[in-house]
Amino acid sequence: MFHTFISAFTTLFVAIGPVEVAAMFLALTPGIDVATKRRLAIVAAGVAAGVLLAFALGGIQLLSLIGVGLPAFRTAGGVLLLMTSAEMLLRRHTGLTSITPPEEMEAKRQPDIAVFPLAIPLTAGPGSMTAIVLLMGRAHTHLADGMVLLALLLNILLVFAAMLLSQGLMRVLGTTGVNVVARVSGILLAALAMQFIFDGLTASRVFG
Repeated sequence: MFHTFISAFTTLFVAIGPVEVAAMFLALTPGIDVATKRRLAIVAAGVAAGVLLAFALGGIQLLSLIGVGLPAFRTAGGVLLLMTSAEMLLRRHTGLTSITPPEEMEAKRQPDIAVFPLAIPLTAGPGSMTAIVLLMGRAHTHLADGMVLLALLLNILLVFAAMLLSQGLMRVLGTTGVNVVARVSGILLAALAMQFIFDGLTASRVFG
């Protein structure tokens, strides 16, 4: 069970990227008072938690309803996570965010940035949504399910803390530190993505 928790925590940590979320939070909240920042962080973390929890508890059932088997989703999800990791490793980092420039411009025009882009897609994005469904699909007991959900909760709390401490965190890490964290996370995510792909292909008996 400890292995299940560590695997789930690591996968979600690199898929969500608390440091990247903190960097975007800091970029979008210049001159905003502490109370408002706290409110934004609470709403963003709450919405992201709700979305990811919905995918965790209902993702497998949704796949069943549309006729998609878990092996196929594992393989496709692994490919998606592999593409995400490649972007993390190869893109030119600004130390701010991986969302597109148009999305960033739209976010800056939003009166309330808690839901978009902080909750969705920065925290609960395609990578983290895919990851949580894959992790729940790999868990075969109620205890394993609990370990995955605990890992999700801790990652959401980390994101919340990172947003509240974003100014100090960015001061300590700097652009170079953020880039290093992103690239190391990209390597870990690539390895995890390949494992999901292998699991999916094995389950579909391509290799068996």
